[in-house]
Amino acid sequence: MDRLNELLEQETQVWQALVSGDGAADAALLSPEFLGVYSDGFAGRDAHAGQLAGGPTVISFELSEARVIELAPDCAVLSYLARFRRVGRDGDEQMFVSSIWRRQAGGWINLFSQDTPAVI
Repeated sequence: MDRLNELLEQETQVWQALVSGDGAADAALLSPEFLGVYSDGFAGRDAHAGQLAGGPTVISFELSEARVIELAPDCAVLSYLARFRRVGRDGDEQMFVSSIWRRQAGGWINLFSQDTPAVI
């Protein structure tokens, strides 16, 4: 499997955890030092997974326009356009996402993610 598809598979698991409301699955994909940069501020792993304490936050999602840049051996950034629908909101939203992933024993772990609202 090439690096792009390998990382898209990992990123899809993060999104699937948002759809299923599975905070444990979400946390397992994120480094203990994870940093998320969002329009409402910074979030660590506990905050990212904690948003699922009340159940799913996303109804559906689609990832497209994916690309990957190798940063170092076993470390890469995945960037893509996400189209998704949040629980309790009408209509789809879109944002550009960049996530840094590092391969470690046992698989890939997400170190960093930044979301940028899309104006398309």
